Amino acid sequence: MKIVRIEPIIDAGAFSHSHEWREIEGHIVQAIKSVEWPPGSGSFTLYDEPGKKRGRGSGVKPIKEACMHKLKFLGWQLETPVDIATVRRPGPMDATRPVGDRLFCVEWETGNVSSSHRAINKMALGILKKILIGGALIVPTREMYKYLTDRIGNFPEIEPYFPLWRALHIDEGLLVVIAIEHDAVSQDVPRIKKGTDGRALK
Repeated sequence: MKIVRIEPIIDAGAFSHSHEWREIEGHIVQAIKSVEWPPGSGSFTLYDEPGKKRGRGSGVKPIKEACMHKLKFLGWQLETPVDIATVRRPGPMDATRPVGDRLFCVEWETGNVSSSHRAINKMALGILKKILIGGALIVPTREMYKYLTDRIGNFPEIEPYFPLWRALHIDEGLLVVIAIEHDAVSQDVPRIKKGTDGRALK
């Protein structure tokens, strides 16, 4: 799997120039690039079905689980409850790593574009409240999107809203959106099933 773009939408203070961020970024890049399909192939190839019917794309959660498994191996905590002091506590962060008395979190999009907005809002609020030092949302490109579960949140759909998050007054923190893409498509690989154990993808 390849990374097409890492786009900062909040970059305040010195964190983005720190050793901690360089190490975190290295872990995230390593985890994303470790995801492969079929297993053992050394690359990430999605099934391309001519005339694909709606809802017939490859599953998304198994891809995420493979990346999260790699982050766990690198020492990250998965499914971390984080209280960002809202009226209703949001769901746990997909993966977190402590940075001093704060956390850096990673969220991998498996829902629709509304879910992408919620994920960015959750991380931005955590940075604003000084609970998070930063966060990364991983989303597919438009090119990858068409081979996945229908209506999955993707980079082009959230990009028009970046100016909104950039307008926040933040003293210190980094929030990035990472656009990922497959290496190739083929009719000779199996479709990733929606219920597949993600560890099978590593």
